[in-house]
Order: sequence, then C-alpha cells, then structure tokens
Amino acid sequence: MPSKKRSVAKPPEEEVFFVDRSLGVEPIRSSLELEGVIVKIHDDLFKRDEEDHVWLAEVGNRNWVVLTKDQRLRYRPLEIAALRDSRCRVFVLVAGNMKGIEIASVFVKALRRIFAILRSHPGPFVARISKSGRVAI
Repeated sequence: MPSKKRSVAKPPEEEVFFVDRSLGVEPIRSSLELEGVIVKIHDDLFKRDEEDHVWLAEVGNRNWVVLTKDQRLRYRPLEIAALRDSRCRVFVLVAGNMKGIEIASVFVKALRRIFAILRSHPGPFVARISKSGRVAI
C-alpha cells in the first residue's frame, strides 16, 4: 500500500538543519524529521541566552543550515560578521503571528525550494520564507 506521506525532494546529503530558539522545538522538529531532514535544536547545544553571533559562527562553521524567524540577524553588525565569516546559510520566516503547527507547515512546504537553493548557493546568504512557503534569496 503506498504511503500517504507527502513527498518532497530528497534533502541534500548530510545537510543538518539548525532550528533557532525563536521557532521553538515542536512541532517543527518532528515535522522536518518526517520529511527526512536531520534536525538540531538551539537549546540542546547552546545556552538558552547564548548571543546570536556566537551560535551563528559555530553553526556556520559546522556547515549547518539555520532556520529562524529572527529577521534582525541580517542587520546587526556582530551577526553580519558571524554570517559572513562562517559562510552561514540562513532561512528566515518573515511571516509573523503564527502558531507552531503553522510554522512547521510553512517550512515543510518550502523544503523543495530550500533544497534547490542549498544545491546552487554555497553561502553565505540569508533567504526569506513567506507564509505561503515561497523562498527568495
């Protein structure tokens, strides 16, 4: 019997998605893992109040992909330097006032385009994801 799971493009080999604390943990972790994505959570690896430029540098140096809804990352000097120096690849949800399940749904809907961007752009970059799942770099 065929699976009822919606199929998205296969994730690039060995990609790890780092979920910033601004997104919470569930249901985004389980939703992405159901799609075959390897997920790491901010609070599992860093202090709860770790400064953004510290974890951005570490995540970028590990070549992980950042998922966040913190649109200010690309405007603060320390974060910009960390993004640039570590060649960080960041996807920012630009829609506000959404519940966890809605956020997870947007990221799942955007996965095909996220994978395409990851294959074609080495970083550093900050891409925007809209509520509709549209991704623009």
